[in-house]
Amino acid sequence: MSEGPAAALYRPSRAMAIWWIAAGVAGGIVSFLLYHEYIAQLRGDTPLISCSISPVVTCGPNLLSPGGNLLGFSNSVIGMVLFTGPIFAGASALAATEGLPAWYWRTYTVFVAGAFLLVHFFAYRSVFEYSSLCPWCMIIWLVTIPLLFTVLGWTLRAGVWGGSGAGSAQGTSRAGSRRQRVGAAILSWLPLIVLADYLLIAVTAQLRLDVLGSL
Repeated sequence: MSEGPAAALYRPSRAMAIWWIAAGVAGGIVSFLLYHEYIAQLRGDTPLISCSISPVVTCGPNLLSPGGNLLGFSNSVIGMVLFTGPIFAGASALAATEGLPAWYWRTYTVFVAGAFLLVHFFAYRSVFEYSSLCPWCMIIWLVTIPLLFTVLGWTLRAGVWGGSGAGSAQGTSRAGSRRQRVGAAILSWLPLIVLADYLLIAVTAQLRLDVLGSL
């Protein structure tokens, strides 16, 4: 097992792989609950577990909106499918004792980065267009944000995107070293970075919607 660029194989720690699996399972379960809420909204039935807490903290406006059905069906279906990604990546890391090639982890990082951008896109629309916060959606946000920073931080630190000595040119080597330092910094400051992102969304929602006053 090696994270060094010479081996061209990379493997995260066991704890990180387990975290990815846990994040994927949590996201998949919440996406499933969100799907049931969506079906209940369409049928006028009582959902499996209601997410209607107040006029502002409720799933209805988001689920039935065009933004909640980007591909013509509920985004929760997309979540149920895509959250298998972290589960597969984590299981692969645990199974591949000698690590996996850089292209695998780069693809995974791009995949998670896409989910991260979608989460912030949905958060923006929830606050500024639908004037409501979907509790199940917010749990998915809570999972996806730290997932991105752990994946990005580890891949940069491990040299997946190129590290010191990974290139033939001295400039390439220096750039790789900088990426590794950035990755190490992300992981070192992970709780604060994630908290700052959470607070950005929470404060924006409070100022715009007075969430606390609606409870």
